[in-house]
Amino acid sequence: MAAELVEAMNMVKSFRVSDLQTLLASMGRSKSGLKQDLVGRALRLVQTEYSPELLKNVRQLYESRFPKTSGWLAARRPEGISVAYSSLSSSPNTTSQGADYLNGISKPIPTPAPEVKLVPLPFYQTLETLLPPTELIAHNNEKLQDSQCIFELTPNQADQIRNASELRAGIRSIQVALRICYTDSIGVQEDQYPPNIAVKVNQSYCHVPGYYPSNKPGVEPRRPCRPINITPWLHLSNATNRVTVTWGNFGKRYSVAVYLVRVFTAADLFSQLKHCSVESAERCRERIQDKLRFDPESEIATTGLRVSLICPLVKMRLGVPCRVLTCAHLQCFDAVFFLQMNEKKPTWTCPVCDKPAPFELLTIDGLLSEILKETSEDIEEIEYLTDGSWRPIRDDKEKERERERSNTPEYPVVNICIPEANGHSPAHSSASVTGKPGSGPSLSTTGAAAVAPAGGTVVDLTLDSSSEEEGGGAGGDSEDTEDSEDSPAPKRGRYNYDKDLVTAY
Repeated sequence: MAAELVEAMNMVKSFRVSDLQTLLASMGRSKSGLKQDLVGRALRLVQTEYSPELLKNVRQLYESRFPKTSGWLAARRPEGISVAYSSLSSSPNTTSQGADYLNGISKPIPTPAPEVKLVPLPFYQTLETLLPPTELIAHNNEKLQDSQCIFELTPNQADQIRNASELRAGIRSIQVALRICYTDSIGVQEDQYPPNIAVKVNQSYCHVPGYYPSNKPGVEPRRPCRPINITPWLHLSNATNRVTVTWGNFGKRYSVAVYLVRVFTAADLFSQLKHCSVESAERCRERIQDKLRFDPESEIATTGLRVSLICPLVKMRLGVPCRVLTCAHLQCFDAVFFLQMNEKKPTWTCPVCDKPAPFELLTIDGLLSEILKETSEDIEEIEYLTDGSWRPIRDDKEKERERERSNTPEYPVVNICIPEANGHSPAHSSASVTGKPGSGPSLSTTGAAAVAPAGGTVVDLTLDSSSEEEGGGAGGDSEDTEDSEDSPAPKRGRYNYDKDLVTAY
């Protein structure tokens, strides 16, 4: 019992996403989530509800991935395909089977292979199928496998390749493309290379796209999985073309297909986009009004939506504003730069919200195109209003700055060392002590105060106790002087003057 449980858990760990979803659905469990979540859910299912029925389902799924008999392998081959895969083995049985398969199988196959559909690519138009998706079959337990296919080009196909125009030096617009994906009949499959891949065409190795360098620490480089152009190594005649795919057998199943395709450039796709997918300005205004329509259930009323005129891809002003029909935002990106970037590194992801942005869902915003023509280069942002109109944000910013400048009071700079600057003489000015002529009102060393030109009394804060005693002899005795003799001396600050002395105006 324990051994079977461990065996079942090991089988579950080797499952693909489709196998995990099939297992969970058969047991009434949720099949949504990432692969890591599906594996954990399936392992808990095996541990908690282990039963003969569950073990049977696990074994069937495992054996469908890792067949044991050669008869089952033969049954996996689709009927009526004129191309075969055979191991590069010297065994006579293997060679004869491969020859029979190349010449076509006369008797019907009871269990054909599941149909694998490859996702259509915007830069490639399929003209003819030279080899339908066919699984790469491992013939032994070695980690490195060689699978071979043979096909011939018709005279018409060869002429199409010869007469095709050149996109650039050595690259023709009509090509023979080799595509590899996971063997999965659920949905459409994206291109996916097996590990340790190498492709040999007529005894010559062809170029396979390498890895993208990663600038982030700890992130492994990623290989761009795209069709492999095998055209330069083909025989453009009635001669047979032989393709050998070397791949790593690490538990995953792969299928390979060969197509005659027409290759488009970013300029070609942009021309298609301009002619086939432009949203009118009226339709754009209706969308804006729908977004800004008052919702009685909403606590916040939206009166405007701001949109930047700067492309989030290249941080430059938009040339041709483009967005995805399925995205909820009104922000656009530049169509030309978006297509050029996907031509070099196909991701087809919206640069605004990171959601899928397939070419067939792209559209040019007609309203924003008109706004870009009507506005100057220095305007970087606009605001859509509830009635479908718009206004530039730059004018509001300038008005705000002018309003701030008008409301700020302007204070004149006063030089406190000049007595005439503010109509009176500063109390701590050195000119008030000297009493020189032409220096304005001043205090003598024997007086305590003088009358300022403005009529206020200026108290000299530079007098100390010794000056008061000397001044007392000249001015006679007073009650203040007698009281000061009996009372304690007032506290003085760091500048040696009384804190209670102030300038009166």
